[in-house]
Amino acid sequence: MTAATAPDDPGGQKARPDGPPGSGEGARPPAPPLGATVAASADAATAGGARPTIGLGMPGFGAPGGAFDAHQPPDAALVGDCVHCGFCLPSCPTYVLWGEEMDSPRGRIDLIKGGLEGEAFDAAAVRHLDQCLGCMACVTACPSGVQYDRLIEATRAQLERRTTRPRRERLLRALVYGLFPHPRRLRVLRGPLRAYQSSGLRTLLARTGLLRRLPAALRAMEALAPRLGPAPALPARIPASGTRRRTVGLLTGCVQGTFFPDVNAATVRVLTAEGCDVVVPRRQGCCGALSAHAGRAPEAVRFARHAIETFEASGVDTVVVNAAGCGSHLKEYAHLLRDEGGDWPARAGALAAKVRDITELLDELGPVAPRHPLPVTVAYQDACHLAHAQAVRDQPRRLLRGVPGVELRELPEAEICCGSAGTYNLLHPEPARELGERKARAVLSTGARLMVTANPGCWMQVATTLAGMGERMPVAHTVQVLDAAIRGVPVERLLAQALDGPGTPLAPPSSGPPRTSPPAATGPLPGTGGADPSPQASS
Repeated sequence: MTAATAPDDPGGQKARPDGPPGSGEGARPPAPPLGATVAASADAATAGGARPTIGLGMPGFGAPGGAFDAHQPPDAALVGDCVHCGFCLPSCPTYVLWGEEMDSPRGRIDLIKGGLEGEAFDAAAVRHLDQCLGCMACVTACPSGVQYDRLIEATRAQLERRTTRPRRERLLRALVYGLFPHPRRLRVLRGPLRAYQSSGLRTLLARTGLLRRLPAALRAMEALAPRLGPAPALPARIPASGTRRRTVGLLTGCVQGTFFPDVNAATVRVLTAEGCDVVVPRRQGCCGALSAHAGRAPEAVRFARHAIETFEASGVDTVVVNAAGCGSHLKEYAHLLRDEGGDWPARAGALAAKVRDITELLDELGPVAPRHPLPVTVAYQDACHLAHAQAVRDQPRRLLRGVPGVELRELPEAEICCGSAGTYNLLHPEPARELGERKARAVLSTGARLMVTANPGCWMQVATTLAGMGERMPVAHTVQVLDAAIRGVPVERLLAQALDGPGTPLAPPSSGPPRTSPPAATGPLPGTGGADPSPQASS
């Protein structure tokens, strides 16, 4: 299928031809300035006549050489839900950047439609589909309820099986997916990475310009790596302070558990202060989110089955997640395992029903632990897989506003992804950089002293971009702000440690108001001492 021109494109937009961006007939236009309207309205997007609703006959489906085989292809009925109204265009990050029809949800659905009709994807079509961030902003914006997330994930699973990528791209993907969904391998990386950061080698390589000679993906990986500190283990079970209200299991996460252990520690402290027994199941593995979003469906299913078995054995009421991408994926387990044999679909649905984002659960329970004042202005950045995928928007804001002294400031273009999108900033570093700069400018425009988010990928992306722009702005997870308020940590200490990075645990106050709800634990928590190794997890 040729993707050179959007079929029946009312706006006259053309997708760029094969070749380097920024050159030739298909050169990308410059991104509109922050806050600019990308499409004046859906009417403007469809000027020149309404696009016809696609038919569902799909007579060429399954034809030899077509884009899709018969194993879980994109659902033709979901494709037919799209009425081509254009409401999705202003919310799509790649359309915002390039203004090209085939880099919009509407254009990609046209490509999927052609694939269902038996057409094959050429390299340009694969590129347009790959460049989708999977942020789901279009799902929020769509008045017809098109489940674009289901369409793009099914399409990517087909591409993963049926497309031979260039050798360099295959090697990069093998590195990324051979490392990041495997917590044990990430923990092995911690030692060399800490030595690299603390020895001065990183500074030396930057000064000599050697880092600039690395491939773009490796440069991005090096730049995004947060500063690492100690990562002591979480106890297997931490009892609630006071009356127990719920027993919860904590998903520690791959990147979260390895690079942001202090966020997990803060999560445990807040949960116990709010009356929750916290269980941290041993031998946790990856939830499978990165694999599923990349089309690596068999791997995602394998990870999901392990997670289901792990949390079933823990006997918890609720599974708490503090990384937005992981939480949204866990809630989709029933769909992921829909064709698995035996009772797997039912077990997947039962686990998915227990999953809550940390802010979702705390909002459900209501606060019992007193909050000390934190006089600080906060720019809250919506993680896409929290706001769009889980529709969790109001809960974190209510929790933050419940802290005396916290003043929330909303970001312009809050619906536009920061460019992290799981592994997108490693596989597509240039558009990710543009989106990161756009988000960083939005954060700075609020004049807030602290940026707060709910996902490690967003944290790394925006913090790295701000630093690259010469801006030193503290970044923290929502639960760290709540933890500081409950423990009476002075705001300046919170800001200083948030500025130092995720490797710096938030120490308890040495002076000031006493803690009213001290964390109870059966062992040391990160940030309060101890040096146990991280809990074992499957690789």
